Amino acid sequence: MRNKAKNAADRLFCSAVIVAGGSSTRMGTDKLLMELRGRPVIERTLTAFERSTYVDEIVVVTRGEIIPTVANIAREAGIRKLKSVVTGGADRTASSWAGVQECSQYAGLIAIHDAARPLVTQEIIENAVRAAQQRGAAAPAIHVKDTVRQARGGRVLRTLERDELYLMQTPQVFRADLIRAALADAARLKISLTDDCAAVMLLDAEVFLTEGSEENLKLTTPSDVYAAEAILAERGED
Repeated sequence: MRNKAKNAADRLFCSAVIVAGGSSTRMGTDKLLMELRGRPVIERTLTAFERSTYVDEIVVVTRGEIIPTVANIAREAGIRKLKSVVTGGADRTASSWAGVQECSQYAGLIAIHDAARPLVTQEIIENAVRAAQQRGAAAPAIHVKDTVRQARGGRVLRTLERDELYLMQTPQVFRADLIRAALADAARLKISLTDDCAAVMLLDAEVFLTEGSEENLKLTTPSDVYAAEAILAERGED
């Protein structure tokens, strides 16, 4: 069957959408093109998915003006799974939809990942893909450690039960037909969502959590960059 990968596990063909359309306003520079220990952030992210035996093709969604730069970085880094680099939309949901539409029609699974999470491991990718194939939708997450309180106007309303609270990460992986339907609906209704799991949950689909990692951080502020460089140094990665 065309939508099956060639390996023995009868694995569904998986397309990875790397969403790289942010404005980097909190960073003060283009975080996707800046270097972490000598390599651009986007190169590190692409390399993680290039190395994964659970990913078959890669689509990058980014700002139009840096498409040639991103394509060149991918070419020089030897990213052979790259299918295309396309222009993103006005928000995260629109950008995800742009990438999903570019994925091969025979893809059985689609993984959507923040380009600004360059430290994602092979284990995190594998676990999310395997869980999505079995259950339809899966994403890595980590437990909230701190006390969390809901407040309004500076006044505390209640304390939330942190045992039931998780911080969501990426890649968020879905059966292709499910995420296509969910993002098409969001686009039609002009709904802007903070992640892609929210889109499938609007269709009453269940999302299952896999184990994330504090090291799978999203580069948002300069302090995140310092933390990422320290993690890479500890891993012994150039």
